[in-house]
Amino acid sequence: MDHLLRDNSTLELYAWLDDDAELPGWDVLVGNPFGESLPEDRITTVQNYFAEYHLEYFRQRLYRHFPSRLHAVLLFATRVDAETFRAKHPARVFGKALTCARSKGAYVCSFHDCSWLDYLRLPHSLSLSTLDEIANHYWKGALVEEVGLTFMNERWREPPVIEALFQGTLETVVSPQQSGWLPGFA
Repeated sequence: MDHLLRDNSTLELYAWLDDDAELPGWDVLVGNPFGESLPEDRITTVQNYFAEYHLEYFRQRLYRHFPSRLHAVLLFATRVDAETFRAKHPARVFGKALTCARSKGAYVCSFHDCSWLDYLRLPHSLSLSTLDEIANHYWKGALVEEVGLTFMNERWREPPVIEALFQGTLETVVSPQQSGWLPGFA
């Protein structure tokens, strides 16, 4: 499993944070760009809960050695992944700063394409077997673009955005931060 690391060598990860925020907490609802619904989008809360619930249920059955999405810090694997996420979900990072963090000491970290969550949040009905298939792809580390999903009878393509599920100690890297504000509005 090359997308699961148990190590103590330094790892650099990224997060979109409010200016006064510390690094994300140990809860999927804290520090996660999808943790809070946008005011005009309360149905997203239900979709997010359902997606997270099914991924965790599947992990507990077959991927127990991976960090839980409910108890790990959710970060982006690279700056490019964080910026791709911003391009896909500008409202989720608006006004936040891109922050770099480094691991300190021993950790467990797994890497997954969070575009699977975008697919789960689409307005469609999926059978339990399809949900299991999606969860399996997510935990195996497959990219959405490799699988060939469809939505409304059309091929559904999304660029990969690799998230890191991290359990361990992180410290913020102090550097000039990139803003989530639109150019000219910062």
